[in-house]
Amino acid sequence: MITKQVRYEALVKALHGDLYRYAYWLCHEKQVAEDLVQETFLRAWRALDSLKDEKAAKSWLITILRRENARRFERKRFDMGEFDEASITDNQSLSNEQNIENAWLREKIAQLPAEYSEPLVLQVLGGFSGEDIASILNLNKNTVMTRLFRARNQLKEALEAEPEKRGLYNG
Repeated sequence: MITKQVRYEALVKALHGDLYRYAYWLCHEKQVAEDLVQETFLRAWRALDSLKDEKAAKSWLITILRRENARRFERKRFDMGEFDEASITDNQSLSNEQNIENAWLREKIAQLPAEYSEPLVLQVLGGFSGEDIASILNLNKNTVMTRLFRARNQLKEALEAEPEKRGLYNG
């Protein structure tokens, strides 16, 4: 029989990167994202026996992470003027043009209302299906699919409004 420690280590190894990327998207701060992931895995360790289906582990952990992020605001009020928005840049594998396009796309996604950006990021960054996103966000699948459709349309309209960015989708 697989021990709790082995199950836990397998979860951490398999999903740490995905959780970190999602946490970073939520808070835009490296240290806070690392803390969120650490707290998520701590809570996961405590509740690991409640995870019955290993296939649901990613959704389960994302849900824990989202709740942990919400707790952060219950504990402390931030003066948003103190913080600069950080960005992760991989200067070695992307061209300067690609970095500019990626920054533009991140900016446009960030400008979307949360009801559209969150499902889009879960799908694109997290690789979740519409059903998974519906479960994570506690929404109807049709609602999620509509929000994904509208998010993409808003990005497409932003792209059409700025013709110099057309290279983004010609790939």
